[in-house]
Parts: sequence; C-alpha cells; structure tokens
Amino acid sequence: MCDLGVTLDSELSMQQHVNKVAWTCFFHIGRLKQVCQLLQSDVAAKLTSAFVLNRLDYCNVVLASLTKSTIAPLQLVQNVAAGLASRVEPRDHMTSALQHLHWLPVQQQIIYKLCLLMHPVNIRCTPSYLTESVTATAALGSRSHLRSTSSCHYQQPHTQRK
Repeated sequence: MCDLGVTLDSELSMQQHVNKVAWTCFFHIGRLKQVCQLLQSDVAAKLTSAFVLNRLDYCNVVLASLTKSTIAPLQLVQNVAAGLASRVEPRDHMTSALQHLHWLPVQQQIIYKLCLLMHPVNIRCTPSYLTESVTATAALGSRSHLRSTSSCHYQQPHTQRK
C-alpha cells in the first residue's frame, strides 16, 4: 500500500512538471506568434525549435513511464508549435506538419532518447557507473532459463523516494 502512495505522489508531481513545461512553452509560442508572421517559414521553424522543442526535449527521459494522458499536454504544445512553424491552420491535422518538419511525436521522442542512452550501455562504451546502474536480464539468476536472456533487455533499478 505504501508503494501505491509513492507512485501516486510521483505521478502527481510529474503531472505538475508536465503542466509547468507546457505553460512555459505556450508562453513562448505566444511571443513567437507575433514575430513568426514577419519571418520566412524556415526561420520560423528554427526559432520554434529553439524556444519550444528544446524545452519539450530537455530531460524528457524521466517521462518514459508516464501514461499518454499525462504526456498529452506536451503533445498539444508540439502540435501548436508545428502549426506555427509550418503555418497551417489551427484546426488542421498536425501529423503532416510534424512529418514535414521531421519532428517525432513526444512519446516517440522519449523512446528515441532512451534508445540513445541505452545503446552505449549495451555495447559497454560508457563509464562503469552507468553500466553498473542497470542489470541485464541475462545476468539475473532467476531468469537464466527464459528466452529473454538472449535478448538485450534490462531490468529497471528500483529507486526509493523519500
């Protein structure tokens, strides 16, 4: 029961973090709207990327275990930013704008960044403190007879929140 309380507290604090990031991004989008109308579309896309996407991408790996509904405000920010950068109407579908700008949706950005972090760990090209912080499922004695031991799966370390 105590673990459930910690999980709910961490989900709530992450929801607050997501809302704060979304609010900050919307503030910058509002300021960029005034300027982007006067600029060429490629310059508008670069400014939007610099002021908005960097905030969405910063430390987003901590959002990996969250539900889609918790991450939804960040996806909304990205959709609005894509509309601003590619100059499409606000009610248009943003998938084509995201593809045109070569922007991954937020959930896929998180997965991509996790893969970028875990690949060097997997091939042992990281400092020892990173390699030792995760445990390969093949190294777990209780799972030695499973087919997953031949895969490159890792067990998430247990963390305690005080």
